[in-house]
Amino acid sequence: MNATDLQTVSIDLQERSYAISIRGSLFDNPLTYSEVPGATSALIVSNVTVAPLYAARLQKALRGKYTHIHTVTLPDGEEYKTWDSLNLIFDALLANACDRKTVLFALGGGVVGDMTGFAAASYMRGVPFVQVPTTLLAQVDSSVGGKTAINHPLGKNMIGAFYQPLKVVCDLDTLKTLPERELSAGLAEVIKYGPIADMAFFNWTEDNMHALMTRDPAALGYAVKRSCEIKAWVVGQDERESGLRAILNFGHTFGHAIEAGLGYGEWLHGEGVGCGMVMAAHLSQRLGLVDAEFVHRLTSLIQLAGLPVVGPQLSDTDNEGRYLDLMRVDKKAEAGEIKFVLIDGPGRAIMRAAPDAMVREVIKSCCSGNSQE
Repeated sequence: MNATDLQTVSIDLQERSYAISIRGSLFDNPLTYSEVPGATSALIVSNVTVAPLYAARLQKALRGKYTHIHTVTLPDGEEYKTWDSLNLIFDALLANACDRKTVLFALGGGVVGDMTGFAAASYMRGVPFVQVPTTLLAQVDSSVGGKTAINHPLGKNMIGAFYQPLKVVCDLDTLKTLPERELSAGLAEVIKYGPIADMAFFNWTEDNMHALMTRDPAALGYAVKRSCEIKAWVVGQDERESGLRAILNFGHTFGHAIEAGLGYGEWLHGEGVGCGMVMAAHLSQRLGLVDAEFVHRLTSLIQLAGLPVVGPQLSDTDNEGRYLDLMRVDKKAEAGEIKFVLIDGPGRAIMRAAPDAMVREVIKSCCSGNSQE
């Protein structure tokens, strides 16, 4: 893909449909927001890391559409995806007498996007918002599809709403300032799409991992576009995750347990997902759904992306039990039974339960490093 050409992916949700725009030099161009409604006020929500880099440029781009452009800057990190941070957004909206036509702009990564979307869904029972994701993870996953939430100490993303943005603006130039660790975290969500839906894309990711790691614009552009296309296809069929959309959570059940068990922010979300995919692949193998060669291939790719493939110890006394307890709080659990997204042959995903004893074996093996032998 030519990184200088504007690419558009459409999310088809009837009256809630919207476009994902993908290209460099995009977020600070006033034309990018031509179809976004004007209003008296706009609120840019960012964080202490991103705001100094990009907030003034976004303000300038929006100046012709809004009389008043306010900015709220949140602390940076998964550990701040809380009620306290959410209230900072509400404080800014109320202090500036923002009305129901006010448009919110989420300028940042997944945490900023999730909290801005939740605030938009809640303020005056719903105001419009635009996603301007500045991390790879947010561009390929969290900014698309309308999932918004905050964390609870007992579970990740357990308090939130489905609420679609007006538009998603993926400016590839913002990826140039990403720390290496954040880039790797985003690649976990890119890797995810192949095993669940498109093995040709998985093959491409294997062949182009070096280009992705070195931030080749054309490679990153294609990865963002294809990831968004797959997610758009899934979300268009199952907006509220009543069935098919759950496959997008491949690796997330184990990954969310890692994040919650270590304390939010200790591992990045993508790091938890990467390691979680390894665990889910091993569980798929134990259930006879995939062979050892596929598990090895996926694990090698995750490792090549700079992601952890050995799970952390969450308890000194009963590590497997601690994982199970945390996973029972997962949104896919039903009546205390954990449902896992598993690979039912490369390129296909299913959601099903597994015996606790088998899950314990997988956790024990993957947390000791024995699964890599």
